[in-house]
Amino acid sequence: MENKQSTTKQKKIILLASVLLFLLVLTISFFLGKFPIAMDDFFKVVLNKIIPLEQTWSSQVETILFKIRFPRIIMAVVIGGGISVAGATYQALFQNPMISQDILGASQGAAFGAALGLFFSLTYEQVISLSFIFGLLAVGAVLLMSRFLRTDSVLNMVLIGMMIGSLFSSAVSFLKLVGDPTNTLPAITYWLMGSLSSINKQNVVFTAPLILVGMLPIFLLRWRLNVISLGEEEALSLGVNSRVLRVILILAATLITASAVSVSGLIGWVGLVVPHFSRMLIGNDYRYSIPMTAVLGGTFLLFVDDFSRLITTSEIPIGILTSFIGAPIFLLLIAKNNRSVRQ
Repeated sequence: MENKQSTTKQKKIILLASVLLFLLVLTISFFLGKFPIAMDDFFKVVLNKIIPLEQTWSSQVETILFKIRFPRIIMAVVIGGGISVAGATYQALFQNPMISQDILGASQGAAFGAALGLFFSLTYEQVISLSFIFGLLAVGAVLLMSRFLRTDSVLNMVLIGMMIGSLFSSAVSFLKLVGDPTNTLPAITYWLMGSLSSINKQNVVFTAPLILVGMLPIFLLRWRLNVISLGEEEALSLGVNSRVLRVILILAATLITASAVSVSGLIGWVGLVVPHFSRMLIGNDYRYSIPMTAVLGGTFLLFVDDFSRLITTSEIPIGILTSFIGAPIFLLLIAKNNRSVRQ
């Protein structure tokens, strides 16, 4: 009993430390960029929104903070935390640590929707809307096909998701092939790389609530992920209907993924690597690992986005950097896990 209390206390300390790290990275992010902002100017501008102060800062500082940096930082945190939680949820539901948030085709469907909008030269808002709709449609097709084939097999659902995702990826390739090589092809290619450079206030108002709504049921039901990970028979014996729970959580994770991809493009590895790192730090208890995953995901994507803004004069798409950073980290986690298993 005493040992269990000690372990719980240790997990809470680790979680608190991760929150403090997140707050540190969050605060520093406001000062970084092509146009650095002094710390005193930052606090004065923010405080001025609450208590009117004598303006000692340039209007450019206020414009950069509220129209560019605030929306981008908020979305980096929300998207990073959201897709990490979605990835951890899929890994728990399908009992496979190699699965990420795009396993059922949500990302590929959203990518096709965006590519379609860019192909027809639609407005930015219409591109985002199409991306979001097709992301939801892709996973809806997976669920309908699973029901039509009358299969509840996790493996079959994953295979159907891979097939749907492959179809949408092929459709994107076709649009790139027939698109205008001067304008359409570069636009689609750049969007697929993933970036937060086009984030604005409207994106925050539209997308952030959708991601948070998707995260809410996962947080409320996260203790049941511990039960469902034991297997369907054990879950039923404990009074948990794993089929209904799986559908609810898949829909929640899909809402997160489709919403995130619709505004940021394809950002790989975050939903795969961060849940692994979270479990390594805090264990497999989803009551603690899900909040930890959300905090680490937001911190990681915010850090990578800061890096993308500073590393060169022309901004590097964030999807490229997450792949460069995420792949080696994932290999290190696998190697460490193999060593622990042998011991």
